[in-house]
Amino acid sequence: MSDKRKETPEEQTQRIMSNMEKMFGFVPTIYEIMSERPDIFNPSAHLGNALMESRKLTLDKKTVYLCAVSAAASQSGEHCLRVQIRHALDEGASREEIMEAVMIGCYMTMTKAQSYALRIYREELGEPE
Repeated sequence: MSDKRKETPEEQTQRIMSNMEKMFGFVPTIYEIMSERPDIFNPSAHLGNALMESRKLTLDKKTVYLCAVSAAASQSGEHCLRVQIRHALDEGASREEIMEAVMIGCYMTMTKAQSYALRIYREELGEPE
């Protein structure tokens, strides 16, 4: 039998935050704030790790980070975009690949806005005569 005691949620939060600081060089503000609630923070951090850092991912790391760049661009996530661009560069992404990822995210946001706006436009103004 092992005498090792189970980590408390608070200890787990501190360990995760320490690992984030090592990985990013800082702890993102959203995680600093969420860490006040280990019951929310810990599952969120585990999901992020599973989606972005797992060795079981089918996508290669560069592609994962280019997807994250695109998503951050589409959501106007300035701080996330900066972090994900740095990760993509660390994984060998080129300037051109990052530009394309940014533009795809921006394009998807534009088409989403168009989808909502033009449907309402048509509902309010009807079909052209």
